[in-house]
Amino acid sequence: MQLLFPACLISIVVLWGIFSPASLGEMSHLIMAAITKNFGWLYLWVVLGLVIFSVFLAVSRYGDLKLGKEDEEPAFSLPSWFAMLFAAGMGIGLVFWGVSEPLSHYMKPPPGIVAQTPEAANAAMRYSFFHWGVHPWAVYSVVALTIAFFLYRRDSVSLVSESTNSLPWKIVQKLGGVFNGLAVIATAFGVAASLGMGALQINGGLSVVFGVPVTAYVQVIIIVITTALFITSAVSGVERGVKWLSSANMIFAALLALCVFLLGPTVAIIDTLTSTLGSYLSEFVRMSLRMTPFRDSEWVGEWTVFYWAWWISWSPFVGLFIARVSRGRTIREFVVGTVIAPSIAAFVWFSVFGGTALNMEIWQNVPMAQAVQNDLSTALFAMLGQLPMGFIMSVVATILVLVFFVTSGDSAILVLGMMSTGGQADPPNRIKIIWGVLVAGIAISLLLAGGLDALQTATIVFALPFAMVVILMAIALWQAVRDDWREEQRAERELRRRMRDFISR
Repeated sequence: MQLLFPACLISIVVLWGIFSPASLGEMSHLIMAAITKNFGWLYLWVVLGLVIFSVFLAVSRYGDLKLGKEDEEPAFSLPSWFAMLFAAGMGIGLVFWGVSEPLSHYMKPPPGIVAQTPEAANAAMRYSFFHWGVHPWAVYSVVALTIAFFLYRRDSVSLVSESTNSLPWKIVQKLGGVFNGLAVIATAFGVAASLGMGALQINGGLSVVFGVPVTAYVQVIIIVITTALFITSAVSGVERGVKWLSSANMIFAALLALCVFLLGPTVAIIDTLTSTLGSYLSEFVRMSLRMTPFRDSEWVGEWTVFYWAWWISWSPFVGLFIARVSRGRTIREFVVGTVIAPSIAAFVWFSVFGGTALNMEIWQNVPMAQAVQNDLSTALFAMLGQLPMGFIMSVVATILVLVFFVTSGDSAILVLGMMSTGGQADPPNRIKIIWGVLVAGIAISLLLAGGLDALQTATIVFALPFAMVVILMAIALWQAVRDDWREEQRAERELRRRMRDFISR
């Protein structure tokens, strides 16, 4: 039953997108416009609240609580753990938007800033940091920490409902199955959006390297081939396929960023990182709560609200996957590892790629902004083509996107299999295959229904109901952490009392 309802709903959307893509695109845009207009503020408040909550947990007395028994060691080494959570969390997105987003903001900046000015360039980098920094990782961290806490300290199963069922409200307890279904649906559509973007960029890379035409049919073929690859990887298990691919991809990503850093405007990249980090920190709260009630502007909805919805829709998948590989870590170590460290990596990535592209546009008269307007998915390759060894780096970037595609896909179908089989740690291979086919079907149908716009729209639509579930999970985590800390304090006091009694005899 846990598999039947989400699978049927997803199948309906897939068939709708294949047989009537125009009507699906039109309907989804109408729904998205209504959600953005009426509930954009909700996304902003929820995500900021999760940022504050995650920081509080890390610095508070509760940070010493361990996800597991007190003498347990982490299941994976720190490099392998970081590689897996980073690859699953936003690998494809960083490669896709690393060049495209800063240049998009430069050409069409936030309201109140004149396009193609130094102020627009500064705002472009600042908002790129904002959209890919602390906020998204805080969403992932709280959801992952909630699942991990109940999984390893309460011996529950890997389901969203295991945390919400601990709340003392009967109506919430009765809706546990619905919450699990929402998690499955949000995950499927959120992952499909990223896989669709990955297919667009792989097509762009193949076009640059091998002259393959950029068409929807080529992208469908790419999705089919890569789906076969990530299903194979998922069937092989986390300890082999996912771990090895994630580690290899981190090396590829680091080498590519290092090459661009050394071959590009190195000093300008360092200056960009320094300046943008300062403005990001100083504007943190204002950006977190920015709406435009007195302007006729869709910028916040098209960018910030979309991203917050995207992170929320990905949170059950990334959260459950991170929880799966995080046994043995303390809450403080967990939050630092899943919020601070990945945010710093994202800042460096955007400074290297976005900073280089903006430098080319502003100081070298390279038409990078025009390349972004022509095709978002090929902007990275247009920038690499302007550097020494550009062809080789384009090949590496294409491989990078491909492997990120596979690591995201295999992690996703593993998690979808776990959620749809009552929380089994290792779901049957046939379930993984079913989910692999369904996720690929969503990506294909949404691409046919309107490309990138349709992928973004579906993400916002299906993330809204799960945002309410995330709030409930945060409340459940707070209660559980507080109760376990008090219990540990009572146990320590009792132990000290017994020791005093023994010594005084």
